[in-house]
Amino acid sequence: MERINYQHLYYFWTVAKYGSISKACEMLHLAQPTISGQLAVLEQNIGTQLLRKDGRKLALTDTGRTVFNYAEEIFTLGRELTQTLKGRTSERGLRLHVGVTDALPKLIAYRLIAPLLQPPEPVQVICYEDKTERLLSEINLHTIDLVLADTPATPASGARVFNHLLGESAVGIFAAPSLAARYRQDFPRSLNGAPFLLPTTNTALRRSLNQWFDNNELSPTIQAEVEDSALLKTFGAAGVGLFFSPVVVANEINRQYGTEMLGKAEGVFERFYAITAQRKLKHPSIAAILANAKDGLFEILADDKTIIPY
Repeated sequence: MERINYQHLYYFWTVAKYGSISKACEMLHLAQPTISGQLAVLEQNIGTQLLRKDGRKLALTDTGRTVFNYAEEIFTLGRELTQTLKGRTSERGLRLHVGVTDALPKLIAYRLIAPLLQPPEPVQVICYEDKTERLLSEINLHTIDLVLADTPATPASGARVFNHLLGESAVGIFAAPSLAARYRQDFPRSLNGAPFLLPTTNTALRRSLNQWFDNNELSPTIQAEVEDSALLKTFGAAGVGLFFSPVVVANEINRQYGTEMLGKAEGVFERFYAITAQRKLKHPSIAAILANAKDGLFEILADDKTIIPY
């Protein structure tokens, strides 16, 4: 491949940013044939398509997304260079792109990330929420630095990544005060037939809970199955049903949602992982998240043997 022409890259970045060639023409004060022609030259030099039609707009291909993210970094640095030469100080600092799986309790994610946001040198954190498979594909494209998840990545994901076990927490049963008063006596036998809000069947926690119900000979009344942990707690706070959540954030849950913890689901634990690409392991913010977990966030902490490459 020939050396990238940064003028062509800038035109591509502008088109991708605004979603159409016509809008880019307005911003750059150039004719459409000029931009279209130079985009074609860039794609020819790279050897693959960067943009595709999506209705009336243009969408990025997988390669296009990777090129766009690098271009974003390049032109951000260019702006900073201009500001520095004009005697201004840069406000960029460190940035960390974090993917949070939809099943991961958001209070856990917050506890892990919060120390990065503190002065004197706060990190600019960009958070994305999605399914694990989609987030892992973004790690492959180097658009996300790490994924916080409740299950480790496996070889089936197709990504060469590293699983870092952050720790694990016992799981408690929570409810709005009216339901808590009704089911607290003779716990956990009182839970037979009780209304429950459960995570969906594709989650690791749900599989553990099904086994716990069987072991305790309980038949719950399933009011709803909710994939998003924050939405599940919102339903629980409204008194729709009892729900499960990590004990390590019990105080925050009760304070934020006005609920009470009835007790623990004995033998049930949730594990939490930071998943990273190999080249991102030395990112100082990722190291800070791992250190924060090992400094006492979880009841049971990971040891040095829990970094597993796939």
